[in-house]
Amino acid sequence: MLDVAILGLLMDRDHHGYEVRSQLRERLGVSANVSFGSIYPALARLERHGLVEAVAPAAPRSPAISTGSLAGERASLRSLRTSAGLGRRGRKVYRITERGRQEFRALLADPTTVDDGRTFSLRVALARYLTPALRVRLLERRRQDLLERLTEVRQGADNPDLDAYARSVMSHAAHSVELDLEWIDDLLSIERSDSETFAREAK
Repeated sequence: MLDVAILGLLMDRDHHGYEVRSQLRERLGVSANVSFGSIYPALARLERHGLVEAVAPAAPRSPAISTGSLAGERASLRSLRTSAGLGRRGRKVYRITERGRQEFRALLADPTTVDDGRTFSLRVALARYLTPALRVRLLERRRQDLLERLTEVRQGADNPDLDAYARSVMSHAAHSVELDLEWIDDLLSIERSDSETFAREAK
C-alpha cells in the first residue's frame, strides 16, 4: 500500500522524498516506521512506470555573503557548500502524472485487495478521491469482513480449553472488532445520508 499512499499524497501537490515520509504520518496516519530506504525506491519505481515524474523545484534564494572580513566570507562560503550538499536527493520534487491519477484511483478502489486495519484506514483517509458508490462498496466489504472476524473471535472466546488470560485476550479482540463495526456503520450512515441529500437536491 506504500504506492497508494505516495500517489495519494501527490494528488494534492508535489512533494520531495522527505516531505513524503513526514506526510505519511501526519496526514494519512501511517504509523509504521517507513524509512527513506523504502520511500526512494518506491518513488523511483513509480517514476519508471510513468506514474510520477520529477520536476524542477523552485530555485532557493542564496543568502548574502558576509563582507565584513575575510574570515566571515570564508565561513559563509563553507555554509553555502554544506547546504548545497545536504538533502540533494530530498530536493528532487515529484509530481503525479495523469496516468498516475488513473492508477491511484484503480488501486484505491480495487475490490480484490484484502484489507487489515492499517490498510483499510489508509483507504478511508484517501476515500475523498472515490465516488460515493465506491466508498459505500469499500465500507460494506470491510463490514462483511469484520462480521466474519467477530464470529471467529467469539467462538474462540467460548473455547473451554482457554484459561482466564487467554479468554480475556479473545474478549478484548471481540470488543475491538465491535468498535470497528460501529465506526463502519457510522461512516455508512453518513455516506448514505449524503447520497439521499444529493438525490433530493438534484430533483
